[in-house]
Amino acid sequence: VQLQASGGGLVQPGGSLRLSCAASGSIFRDMAWYRQAPGKQRELVARITSGGNTNYADSVKGRFTISRDNAKNTVDLQMNSLKPEDTAAYVCYAMSWRGSTYWGQGTLVTVSS
Repeated sequence: VQLQASGGGLVQPGGSLRLSCAASGSIFRDMAWYRQAPGKQRELVARITSGGNTNYADSVKGRFTISRDNAKNTVDLQMNSLKPEDTAAYVCYAMSWRGSTYWGQGTLVTVSS
């Protein structure tokens, strides 16, 4: 199983970015985005089930939207109204129906003027 993330970059405060993660293998039960800022622990940003149920970190509610395409086995994260505190390495995550977990490589998001 491979998770290939893309879409990170440098953006000004208030701007938008869209992250995408393409997964190989079978359809996963859950897919998610986590992030880790320098000196901080990894935290869940948003999670989506195969049926489309979602949950978000309080800090991103109303600004970020997670979506997935089961046919393409991809999960996207649309990030709007970005803040400097959103700066982090964003990592794609997937959980199989058997409970196995997989992590992609991080894609760096920097929010700075």
